[in-house]
Amino acid sequence: MTTIQIIDGRTESDRGRDFLPGMGRTWLLPLYDLFTRFARVGALHERTVELAGIESGETVLDVGCGTANLSFAVLRAVPGAVVTGHDPDAGALRIAARKAGRRGVRLSLVRGYADRLLPEDGSVDHVVSSLALHHVDDAGREGFGREAHRILRPGGRVTIVDFGAPDHGPGHDHGHRHGGSRQARPPVAGIVGLLTTAGFTDAREIDHIEHRFGPITIVQATR
Repeated sequence: MTTIQIIDGRTESDRGRDFLPGMGRTWLLPLYDLFTRFARVGALHERTVELAGIESGETVLDVGCGTANLSFAVLRAVPGAVVTGHDPDAGALRIAARKAGRRGVRLSLVRGYADRLLPEDGSVDHVVSSLALHHVDDAGREGFGREAHRILRPGGRVTIVDFGAPDHGPGHDHGHRHGGSRQARPPVAGIVGLLTTAGFTDAREIDHIEHRFGPITIVQATR
């Protein structure tokens, strides 16, 4: 069994920052992978990887990786990719590390927040994220946009899959039911907007999927 190390990429000011766990409650984490299988999230991951256009040897940062299911989808499709999962949830990363060890795959894991990414400027080919940005507040999402732009090489791509209907202009309702209560999700137009503000010139919606838990949209931009 391969041993996978988890790097702590947090700054001193990051320690103690709050985050919203993948299932909304820390005690539900052991059920996360079972829930995602029931929800057929794997198909979303496969579609995201397909649209990202990742090639062997390219570097991929999976932001908000949780237990690394999108990272594993990348590695299944492109075994030669160099993948790093990034998430603030130490418990989720420990599960990801155990899964990677059992599978014998090469996967790096970093504990940190979406608005403080570890890679150096222009050093990453792809940034991907699945069903994670709706857990991040406005400032964190804006910081993620800036960080994604900073770390991507020229020609590198960011591909994001998250809850949200296609943008139908002002007044469209992008809320949904989650965990029994209504919570605000960022409109997909908001993700396009934050990437544009960060410096991406071609941020756009590239696919829409009707999922059992609501509409899903995939957004992509090129550095």
